[in-house]
Amino acid sequence: MADIPADLTWTRAAPEGEEGPGPWIEIAFGPDQLVHLRETGDPTNIVTTTQAKWDAFTKGVLASEFDHFAELDGDQDTGRPD
Repeated sequence: MADIPADLTWTRAAPEGEEGPGPWIEIAFGPDQLVHLRETGDPTNIVTTTQAKWDAFTKGVLASEFDHFAELDGDQDTGRPD
């Protein structure tokens, strides 16, 4: 998509009070309305999307549109391959 700016400020999505390597997701908001995502365990593998797509995704999360992917009782199908 675009070159990744070197001076991004990454914010880690870790549980409150947690320290250590994770793995956790990190997010950085860059120029040109771009949003960059990476995992702490593989920080050079960066996924880039637009601000509009990120906003739509976060609204979907808040509206519980992705709950079927979560294991709530440990026995639900996550939709992910085994």
